[in-house]
Amino acid sequence: MKIVALVSLTAILVVASFATLGFASDPSPLQDLCVAVNDAKSAVFVNGKVCKNPDMVVAEDFLFRGLNKPGNTSNPLGSRVTPVNVNQLPGLNTLGISAVRIDYAPNGLNPPHTHPRATEILVVLEGTLYVGFVTSNPANPALKNKLFTKYLYPGDVFVFPEGLIHFQFNVGKTNAVAFAGLSSQNPGVITIANAVFGSDPSINPAVLTKAFQVEKNVIDYLQAQFWWNID
Repeated sequence: MKIVALVSLTAILVVASFATLGFASDPSPLQDLCVAVNDAKSAVFVNGKVCKNPDMVVAEDFLFRGLNKPGNTSNPLGSRVTPVNVNQLPGLNTLGISAVRIDYAPNGLNPPHTHPRATEILVVLEGTLYVGFVTSNPANPALKNKLFTKYLYPGDVFVFPEGLIHFQFNVGKTNAVAFAGLSSQNPGVITIANAVFGSDPSINPAVLTKAFQVEKNVIDYLQAQFWWNID
């Protein structure tokens, strides 16, 4: 009886693990087309956008123009992300994919951030980027989060695993351009500094002084800054 129970438990764990893998990213589409429609008053709630009537779908629903145009990098971070997700391109609804163009001025930074719903694959078109990501907390508390970094040049490709903190920094003396694909129609972005120090309402300074092990005046200074959103 114990052997049967052990086999059954093992089978359940295996099935559960495969189920987790299967739903790690956007679910597969259940029909050929499901074009998004912005209908805030709709009584239908779905995981994504409400589908447009297939009879009303047109070619323009699958078209976005403008990724050939540089983004405006005139901001303190010196970078600009131009997204093409389901909010800009309705035809992406249910397809589990999106794209971005990222422009960097010299010394421009796409600051540490995460995409909670997507893996990102980045290709450099122009310039030299210093990129990297940090692993999640290790099981062994004596170990530190591991940093993986590379210098990228035109034609190089780098991947950032889903949910991990990552960044790109233009270390060259000229502008840099990169394009990226993401494994979600709506990958989401959490910019670490913005979320921690620029939330509304603000996080209680007592929480942050304890978390970062610094004096309250440091937290007060950081929370008083204007945290730029480059997306």
